[in-house]
Amino acid sequence: MTDLSSLPDSARAAIAVQDGRFYRPPLPDGHVVRPRLCERLSAGLGGRLLLVSAPAGFGKSSLAVEFCQGLPSHWQSLWLGLSARDNDPGRFLERLLDGLQAFFPQLGGRALGLLKMRQRHQPFAFEEWLDGLLDELSAHLSPHKPLLLVLDDYHLAQSPVLDRCLQFFLNHLPDGLLVLVTSRQRPDWHLARLRLSRQLLELNEQDLRLTHNEALTLLQHHSSSLRGEALENLIQRSEGWVAGLRFWLLAASEAGTEGLLPQALHGGEGLIRDYLLEEVIDCLPTEVQAFLYDTAPQDRFCSELCDAVREAHDSAEILGFLAAHQVFLVPLDEHGHWYRYHHLFSDLLRSRPSAPAMVPAATLHLRACRWFNAQGLIDEAVEQALRAGHLDVAANLVQNLSEEQLLAEQNVGMLLRWKMDLPDSLLISTPRLIVLYSWALGLACQLDAAEELAAHLSRFLPAPSATAQKSMLAQWLALSGIVARGRGDREATVRYCTEALESLPHKRYGQRLMCLSTLSNLAIADGDLWRARALNRDSLELAQRVGNPLFEALAHYDRARVLQARGEILRALDEVHQGLQRLHKLSPQRLYAVRARLILYEGFLLTLRMQPQAGVARLQAGLTEARACRDISVLIGHCVIARIEGYNGEFARAFAELAEAERLMHIWDVPPIYYLAMITLVKCELWLAQGRTDLAEAWLTRLGQTYTGERAAAPPEFHPQLPLHVELQQAVLESIRGQPMLAEGRLNALLEHGQQTGRQMLSVMALNQKVALLLSVGREPEARRTLAQAFEAAAGGVLQPFEWLLGEAHREWLREQLLHAPSSTLREHLLERLPSTAAQPADPLAPVENLSSRERAVLQLIAQGCSNQEISEQLFISLHTVKTHASHINSKLGVERRTQAVARAKALGLLG
Repeated sequence: MTDLSSLPDSARAAIAVQDGRFYRPPLPDGHVVRPRLCERLSAGLGGRLLLVSAPAGFGKSSLAVEFCQGLPSHWQSLWLGLSARDNDPGRFLERLLDGLQAFFPQLGGRALGLLKMRQRHQPFAFEEWLDGLLDELSAHLSPHKPLLLVLDDYHLAQSPVLDRCLQFFLNHLPDGLLVLVTSRQRPDWHLARLRLSRQLLELNEQDLRLTHNEALTLLQHHSSSLRGEALENLIQRSEGWVAGLRFWLLAASEAGTEGLLPQALHGGEGLIRDYLLEEVIDCLPTEVQAFLYDTAPQDRFCSELCDAVREAHDSAEILGFLAAHQVFLVPLDEHGHWYRYHHLFSDLLRSRPSAPAMVPAATLHLRACRWFNAQGLIDEAVEQALRAGHLDVAANLVQNLSEEQLLAEQNVGMLLRWKMDLPDSLLISTPRLIVLYSWALGLACQLDAAEELAAHLSRFLPAPSATAQKSMLAQWLALSGIVARGRGDREATVRYCTEALESLPHKRYGQRLMCLSTLSNLAIADGDLWRARALNRDSLELAQRVGNPLFEALAHYDRARVLQARGEILRALDEVHQGLQRLHKLSPQRLYAVRARLILYEGFLLTLRMQPQAGVARLQAGLTEARACRDISVLIGHCVIARIEGYNGEFARAFAELAEAERLMHIWDVPPIYYLAMITLVKCELWLAQGRTDLAEAWLTRLGQTYTGERAAAPPEFHPQLPLHVELQQAVLESIRGQPMLAEGRLNALLEHGQQTGRQMLSVMALNQKVALLLSVGREPEARRTLAQAFEAAAGGVLQPFEWLLGEAHREWLREQLLHAPSSTLREHLLERLPSTAAQPADPLAPVENLSSRERAVLQLIAQGCSNQEISEQLFISLHTVKTHASHINSKLGVERRTQAVARAKALGLLG
């Protein structure tokens, strides 16, 4: 690359005359390098145009500087920083020609004279002038020494005439010249031909947003002491906006402490407010500014809603203007229909003091309420009524919600938010509101509150008619059945739900489906999988008959749970995918508890298929939606992730995952009966893996006392087979304590139960545990026969229980059995997961691939016993990067685990 500072004196003198406007600015202090974007720009070096367009503060110019600094050595670059004075085409072209003459002194002498003689008030044939200059320039350019022309901040100079000039310039660009343009708005050029011929490479706001790791790097470079939730909140609020984080860092350095700074990242305060006002809002036309303030109270908006709120008809045109000028508008769908503002931009707009001429916010919300109600979007209409302060309107709208809609969506978080804003006198004013909120409280696991509210139905008895009386009592029965299931009362659950199914009107199909789902879950807990299947079938037929995709998805979810208990993991995954397919037409912007449950269960099933990475990705996705819906299915996600972390030896992270689940349950006021046993069982697994047998024994005993025996409580909804898993862990404990006879007896009892009830999943787990037990006491022939039984029981696709045998102690034995076993899909899958014998370093001093310096640093900390999180903090790298380095270290050393890596490295002399 050729820098201007290395040009001949005559060239430098020519540039100096232009007041330094050919000077490429240095990178800002603490600039975060963005190789992923520079690589993308490099892919366009063979084209004509690199276009980088994004709102203010997204690092467009810094990216252009970084890209120029990294150009291949044979490239030259010319930097033109533009200003509003350059919107005169003649002035712009004079500057361009002056810059080009620094590289080609003989270029355009006559052309420059023509420009200087022109009169601004007279027409000038710019295209004819450019045509001659381009012909002359093509004779000077060389493909072996190409030139990159950077037009920085093009939006400052943009004008219709200049747009036409640059369009002609691009259409006739000679070989050896490439143009890079940075702009806050997309230039008004016709680029279809360039795009079609792959001569154009574009980067937009979405591309320029800082990734999570890039944001972390920026903050760590400035020694930010934030950690955990505060740090994540800061990054999330910034939405990848470079300027926002830099302003936060500046405020941090000025304040001298970061104790209260997570709240400082607010668009309506301090430096961010001044920047957005000066650089964005004050530059917009008055009518556009008014539009921004009128629409800012909305969390999302479309042109029709904006028209209704503003009582106008030009919203589509203004939205088009905002999109074209990159004014912090975030699209929410692929069709460009729904939008929102960037969080920090929205902060500023909403914080503006009211003026007499402005429409009051309450009026704007009430108009939005009417519009949402007319569109049938009742939940959003209620939100707007509450924001407007019209509680009576909100209560009337809530009554328009059907029980079926509530039970299908199960977004109880939304209803409970409304409940806090509505006075109790309104909540108990009508039977409909009582029923709706009783169901919301029941689904939210607030059992006492649900029963207390439902008791107010007695005030409306007797009902006006026998039909209404029967319907009200049936709804009370259905709700009582759900509450009884939550309390673990098996008999009451069956009685209430069965009576409700007999008396509920057909139009109350939502409550019928909830009763069927509850009875199915209880049947799994009782080991009656055939009854569970029959109830699932009834649920799916009813959901399909009424054509409700949410209830169909719920039925598929219930069917998947039965199939999982039967060990048919592949079929269970297929059911989950069918359920998700039924939901694919629903808005991704809306939250649905059933979708969260399906995604979480998909993640769980993938872990049973020994696909932990894919499984955790789905679990994390499901957790996000489940938390937003306030759905206790989050327990599935946190518990499964904790088990995976424990298997990988990351016990601190595993217990932290369980602590987060408990924290959520406390915040949501969920009774311990829903979650405590489930979380405690996972803790017992972790304690056993750590060798903390006393703790595990104490809690396994307590769990056994609660969930076994004549007066046993029904296991929690999200772990209906919990008592059996307690027995499995008791067998593990007995094996560890050298009591193989007790462990074998317990496992045989579980196997018999599994065979009698069709719980093949349980059988596979018990058989694998028994194989390991038999091998440990030298009964290898019996172990072989037991393994053959395990293979047969695992025909449904479950793989995870075989992890018992994939460890070092039994790995070679398992390999030998697999090599002699009949060909099957299961056999091939397990062989794939066994390290090849070549990967086993029989010779501890066998040569290995060289470790990089960073990998050696990571390995050194691993040897010191540091967790991945501690390594991340000490080396100032992301957690994902630590895991990547660890994976590379294991691969290069030919090992699988951290302890093996350390031992191998010591044998090779890589560690002291």
